[in-house]
Amino acid sequence: MDNLPAYLAANITKLRALKGFSQAQLAELAAIPRSTLTNIESGAGNPSLNNLVRVSAALGVGIEELLSKPRSESILIPAAQVPTQSRGHGRVKMHKLLPDKIKGIELDKIVLAGDAVMGGHPHLDGTKEYLTVTQGEFLIHVGRERFNVKEGDVLAFPGNQPHSYRNARKTESIAVSMVIPVPVFL
Repeated sequence: MDNLPAYLAANITKLRALKGFSQAQLAELAAIPRSTLTNIESGAGNPSLNNLVRVSAALGVGIEELLSKPRSESILIPAAQVPTQSRGHGRVKMHKLLPDKIKGIELDKIVLAGDAVMGGHPHLDGTKEYLTVTQGEFLIHVGRERFNVKEGDVLAFPGNQPHSYRNARKTESIAVSMVIPVPVFL
């Protein structure tokens, strides 16, 4: 309970900034004096229930969101919890590095055992794939082209093309692949 004024101050300040409101604008929307809002945001205020209701309505959130412990915008996913797909009888591992589902965007760590091959699936039209090898060497087929991508190299190619990945070595090779939509400039 001792943290409520600090939680309230942090939450109002954060939500106000996300909405792009100045203190004066939020105070006007909430129909409270700006000095009252300033006092609340300093963590020193003890607002009335009426003022809490007005501020929460002006921000479009419930009172419980104003009083709860502020949430972090950062997420730490321990290695053991990173989603991993196994392919090719366990010789290929795909680590899904993007925890949020965003249409057209993928970020994967690809681990290929020695001489392993993985077929790639064409991505959405208008996407581009960027692949960088962090260990070993990959042979990448894109359409009718073939590229030998060595450690540190980056290969950029149209994501909607048929493609495949082959480990060019007898030992494990690792790459990071990013698929993103590419804006069209007219």
